[in-house]
Amino acid sequence: MITIKNLNLLCCRADLANLPEGKLLINTINAYSYNNARKDVLFEEALTKGDVLIPDGISIVRTCRWLKSKSQPKERIAGWDLFAFEMRRLNQKGGKVMFLGSSEKVLGLIREKAASRYPNLEVVTYSPPYKPQFTVEDDLDMVKAINDANPDLLWIGMTAPKQEKWTYANWDRLNIHCHVGTVGAVFDFFAGTYKRAPEIWQKLGLEWLYRLLREPRRMWRRYIIGNAEFLSLVIREKFGF
Repeated sequence: MITIKNLNLLCCRADLANLPEGKLLINTINAYSYNNARKDVLFEEALTKGDVLIPDGISIVRTCRWLKSKSQPKERIAGWDLFAFEMRRLNQKGGKVMFLGSSEKVLGLIREKAASRYPNLEVVTYSPPYKPQFTVEDDLDMVKAINDANPDLLWIGMTAPKQEKWTYANWDRLNIHCHVGTVGAVFDFFAGTYKRAPEIWQKLGLEWLYRLLREPRRMWRRYIIGNAEFLSLVIREKFGF
């Protein structure tokens, strides 16, 4: 079972520059996804057997220090940090980026913004059907769209844990040779349909509180119940009960 002590995490933003080229699955983890991975075997496999795992949560960073874990991340590396780094790097040399996930409305805004901010990138998008569970045909259609596009960078945004589980389950079908990031909310941040917390909140490790205050009805269970559950799991791991 997944534990904080055994997580193999990237340690700082600077390490992003040292990631190897080629087909690479990059996932992120925070308190919410850790809680879910403890109950979902496929999600646990997706996180622990991917190529790179990024500490997208100040709670993960601080807990690793407290538990003296194998990985000792120096800072939180948000999904947005990964996105900004990879997009900037690809834009410098030119190439094709693909966004799979979200709605046509959001993807349209992404295409518009990417055209002005990253002029050297060709942008391909695909909006999967909005349903709790994809069919076999849905999976095949998405895999075909990715393989046909053959991107130099691929973003999957279907919210956690759906995006991680889908990507991991279909990994061997993807005949591509690029970095693949499961970045969820970044689609909305980049499109401008959801406002990210101000920088001061981010630096203080309170981005979760900002989201809770903005959307208490939608986020209370994730952050109030979820944070309490995470704390309980961490204490049990620390003291062995």
